[in-house]
Amino acid sequence: MKLITSIIKPFKLDEVREALAEVGVTGLTVTEVKGFGRQKGHTELYRGAEYVVDFLPKVKVEVVIPDDLVEAAIEAITKAAHTGKIGDGKIFVSPIEQAIRIRTGEINDSAV
Repeated sequence: MKLITSIIKPFKLDEVREALAEVGVTGLTVTEVKGFGRQKGHTELYRGAEYVVDFLPKVKVEVVIPDDLVEAAIEAITKAAHTGKIGDGKIFVSPIEQAIRIRTGEINDSAV
């Protein structure tokens, strides 16, 4: 099993969710986050005053999936989240040692 964590632009969330559902991902966790990478934030104008926004709003999408779905999920996220502009995001893949469904006690692949 693997944990795929992707940081994407907020307006791409629905497209990413739909793309993951098409490749067989049945559940995911979404968190609103803030951060920056190469963008280094930007400046905005508010009531005539210019100020720097250091942390940009992003969405973190996390899915735990069996090893055989990893490549399809990465491709789905990449295609759905791509705009071609800076700040499209990142994908991280981490191993998961064990998963347990609390309600039934199922473990590993059957718990995901």
